Amino acid sequence: MNKSHLVAHVARELQTSRLQAARLVDTVLAGIRQGLQTDRSVTLSGFGTFEVKPRKARIGRNPQTGAPIKISAGRRVGFRVGKALKESV
Repeated sequence: MNKSHLVAHVARELQTSRLQAARLVDTVLAGIRQGLQTDRSVTLSGFGTFEVKPRKARIGRNPQTGAPIKISAGRRVGFRVGKALKESV
């Protein structure tokens, strides 16, 4: 499922227009993004937890030449699945 499928599903379930459903989906995603920026974690009970995690600097390889390259440290977003979601899938 991609974002357009999700918007169509929300529109169908709420019996609303695709435009309103798209705004709703965008608002929820923006809220998750803002929560990650400010709190570094967003927990949705029964679904899971999004967390910002640090990533160490490391050495990678250029896929074309095989030459080693330095990859700087950064952050990534991780997701831990919730119990209810894990059991339903």
